[in-house]
Amino acid sequence: MRNWLIDISVRFPKTVIAATLVVTAFFAWQIPKARIDTDPKHMLPDTSPVRVFNDEVERQFSLHPDTIVVGVVNERGLLNPESLRRVAEITDRIQALPGVITRDVLGLRTVDEVSVNGAVLGVHPLLSDVPANDAEIAALRKALFVNPLVVGRFISADATTTAIYVPIESTANGKEIADRIREILATYRGPERFYVAGDPVARDTFGAQMFRQMGVFSPIAGLVMCIILWLMFRSVTLIVANMGVAMLSIVWAMGAMIGGGYTVHIMSSMIPVFLMAISTDTVHIFNEFCFRFAESRDKRTAVVETMRVVGRPVLLSDLTTAAAFVSLATGPIVPVKVFGIFVGVGTLAVLLMSFTVVPAVLMLMSERRVLALAAPQTGSSDSASRWLLALGRLGVRHSRSVLLVGLGLLVLAGAGMSRIRINNNLVSWFRAGSEIREADRVMNEKLGGTSTGYLVVRGAEADFVKQPATLRWIEALQRDLESDPLVGKTVSVADVVKRINRVLHGDQAQFDTIPDSAEVVAQQLFVFTMAVKPRDLDNLVDYPFQAANIILQFKSWDADVMRRAIARAEAFARAHPLPGARVEPAGIANFNLVWNDEVLWGMLSGFLSSLVLVLVLLVFEYRSLRWGIVSFVPLLFTVALIYGTVGLVGKDFDMPISVLSTLSLGMAIDFAIHFVSRFRARMAEAGAFRQVGDAPSEVVVDALLWTAGRPGRGIIRNAVLFAAGFFVMLFASLTPYITVGAFMAAIMILSSLATLLFLPALVTVFGRWLPLAPKRRQEKPLPN
Repeated sequence: MRNWLIDISVRFPKTVIAATLVVTAFFAWQIPKARIDTDPKHMLPDTSPVRVFNDEVERQFSLHPDTIVVGVVNERGLLNPESLRRVAEITDRIQALPGVITRDVLGLRTVDEVSVNGAVLGVHPLLSDVPANDAEIAALRKALFVNPLVVGRFISADATTTAIYVPIESTANGKEIADRIREILATYRGPERFYVAGDPVARDTFGAQMFRQMGVFSPIAGLVMCIILWLMFRSVTLIVANMGVAMLSIVWAMGAMIGGGYTVHIMSSMIPVFLMAISTDTVHIFNEFCFRFAESRDKRTAVVETMRVVGRPVLLSDLTTAAAFVSLATGPIVPVKVFGIFVGVGTLAVLLMSFTVVPAVLMLMSERRVLALAAPQTGSSDSASRWLLALGRLGVRHSRSVLLVGLGLLVLAGAGMSRIRINNNLVSWFRAGSEIREADRVMNEKLGGTSTGYLVVRGAEADFVKQPATLRWIEALQRDLESDPLVGKTVSVADVVKRINRVLHGDQAQFDTIPDSAEVVAQQLFVFTMAVKPRDLDNLVDYPFQAANIILQFKSWDADVMRRAIARAEAFARAHPLPGARVEPAGIANFNLVWNDEVLWGMLSGFLSSLVLVLVLLVFEYRSLRWGIVSFVPLLFTVALIYGTVGLVGKDFDMPISVLSTLSLGMAIDFAIHFVSRFRARMAEAGAFRQVGDAPSEVVVDALLWTAGRPGRGIIRNAVLFAAGFFVMLFASLTPYITVGAFMAAIMILSSLATLLFLPALVTVFGRWLPLAPKRRQEKPLPN
């Protein structure tokens, strides 16, 4: 079929290009319909048990999944009339914003304080009126710091910081509301500093910035790649062809995804980056074309011969890359499935254009331009050729030493991989010192923390929560959880009961305890619910009083923090069993943990499966297990060294690293396929040898050096082109793009060098076992 495609492209180049543009226009028409989705819940299917349970918990306890945290800091102290007036005004103005759930905004201005007037339990907001004198300030200070429900959550222990918790509607955009809050804060001048943090702010800000970053750095990367292509080929036509294939494949993949009704998630936003990497495979075609035209001086012959010798490696490498990405669709995580499928679609688009658009463009080039293109490419005396030949000679002449050094590096990489920590932290995706990172840091230092999780303690029957034994068990669990320095604050119904009991006994400290009688607890809770707004207890108990919710505030967004809290709760339950009780996690911190485990571990296991799949495909292609293993070595070396470095430098194995693993597979195997395929073809031209070892050593050395110098030039060009283009991403403001830029450059350079150094060494050492007579069906010759 590929011969047929090439034939049409050679005979009707203008028609092929026109048809490609028509198809591209159709996919481009879909792209404006794109919808962004950064909600971590949507990483899991609607039927996922974790998602179903979390939704049930939110309904049961009237919890809001998205809450913005606004911090007000005055290092000289907030408890003064001016600062408190600003806090009250800011709270009132935030409550009036569209998209804010006004009734449930919590802060000093709105949170209820319980008091007794005679025999009547009453409530009023802590900051219903701004204190006007020292006596009122002192009374407020006493009310704040005697109440454990307030300290650490709404006011810091040193009274320099307060927090306003702003729940937003499910359809609201966290970044947009955060920007409106910042506009309000900007109108105040004084000693206070203001911070805006929380999951919806980080999530939606990242969603907005990720498109802005792609919009800025993709053109810059493309420009750098154009400059590199010019330095390589001195041809505007080839620059347009190479970048055109990249852009067209991106439009096809993104258009197909958006047209299929899929939203653009953090992972799918990286599809263009990956396709730009994969599309550089066309450099091999341009590289070989230059040599072929210099030999034949006939454009049509050069195109046909180029596709004859390069076509099969291009076909195999792109099919292998597509299969590796599509294999990600076998996992349970929806955005990972979408990412894998549509990178695969884009890779197949690159493959199709390599056999249609690229030959058509070459056919449309004038003879004069082709001569100018080929002249500087084919000499053997230039520095690039000398360098490549020197690298090939090193692998041949010092093959055993090269392999021993490689083996030593693999051992070192193994030690590094053993230290890898799989972890995901959304806030760390922003640069250190950025507004979001700084707000998160300050709020975590001063208060309980900006990340929230829940532990639901559920009993077997109604009124389980009213039992003193249950409340004391919950209180003890809270103290145990708070022994972790990253658990900044816990709140439960036990805290409320203790507070009511103390207030009803004249605010005496000795009554800051759980009553001994279930009847007394029930009476106190009944009186409390009659006096306060429903929200004051709704978040902590269900109304059969069969389940209690412990709210956890964490000082870090690391997934391991929630994991440790769950493990600590389970250990506590084993050590102090409470009959009929079970503890179940929920909340955004738990979602982050599930995302971390199912997505990252799922991608890691999928990557390992892809490694096996690639090895099988190589063995099938070469009809030889030995050649399959030899071709697999540069891939194995590249992957091991990259991830060994990740472990050695202490970088977390997070989402950007996990998605790069599949790309490293595709790029490394691409180079090995081109090298091995062209070497075997060269040996076939030299004679009918059954094994590499049957050929005279000078024939083998000549073939290896020829492969390193001629196809090797295409390999190095491919690597340098992409590494240079994406090096610019190191200047992005989002760390996932910095990671992508740094690791892509490292993957490309390392995999190309591993191919050109280790493959000659492996063939030299193990040549006697490597067959050269594959049994394959003879292909029909391409038309001349």
